[in-house]
Amino acid sequence: MKTNLCLFFSSLLLTTALNAAPLMETTAIHAQPDAATAAIGYLKAGTDPTAAPNVTAPNGWMAIELPGPHEAYVRNNDFSKSLDIHPGSAIHLLPKADAPVLATMQDGDKTEITGLRSGWTQIKLYKTVIGYIRTGGTTPATVVAAAPPPTVPPPAPAITAAPVAPVLSGGSAAGLPRELQGFLVETRRRLLVGSRPPYDYQLNDSDGKRIAYLEVSKVLPTLKMEFYIDRFVTVSGAITQTDDWKNLVVQVQTLEAK
Repeated sequence: MKTNLCLFFSSLLLTTALNAAPLMETTAIHAQPDAATAAIGYLKAGTDPTAAPNVTAPNGWMAIELPGPHEAYVRNNDFSKSLDIHPGSAIHLLPKADAPVLATMQDGDKTEITGLRSGWTQIKLYKTVIGYIRTGGTTPATVVAAAPPPTVPPPAPAITAAPVAPVLSGGSAAGLPRELQGFLVETRRRLLVGSRPPYDYQLNDSDGKRIAYLEVSKVLPTLKMEFYIDRFVTVSGAITQTDDWKNLVVQVQTLEAK
């Protein structure tokens, strides 16, 4: 009985040590235990933070876990031809070179392509990220001055109807079929003078914005594409990008009307 009581109180003390008092003001979360580094997020006043287990933080700081998925951006030239993110690539919070770095790509990290910006690819990062908040001690008091969270631009118009299946880094998922849903549109009917789309068909979301071009050369010749035009469809196939990295392309293997 005495042993059990000792274990109970030891567990209670450990749990208490891993939890700080509720925050008095909005608190910046830093990628490193350094107030000079950019904030990667914020905790609201009243939040009761819990320390990340097995992570040692300097005096005056607490390491906390930020579970995914995280909306983030990677430079287009940090992708391989098979759409794998090179290990060691910086994953930014915004599509800007000077934007805060949320994490660094590592082997085994799961990501999902959700859109494209000029020079950047928008992704979801399925990974728990470690951040740091000020808690007092020898460093200045608890939190940085209250500030509203940074304004994040609206998501890029792509892959809104159905997300792409997560892509494993290292090429293990490269080339595997992935499903997308949207409205199949014939681009030839939208041909502008002096301009020709690179593909005859594309997949649009409910707002009429392009999700991806469709490469249908591998679809059975008996399949009548006219039957699917302007209908809501599900397509599956390997996803690539155009040569200028501005658009997604689905190498269609299956096509089904809903």
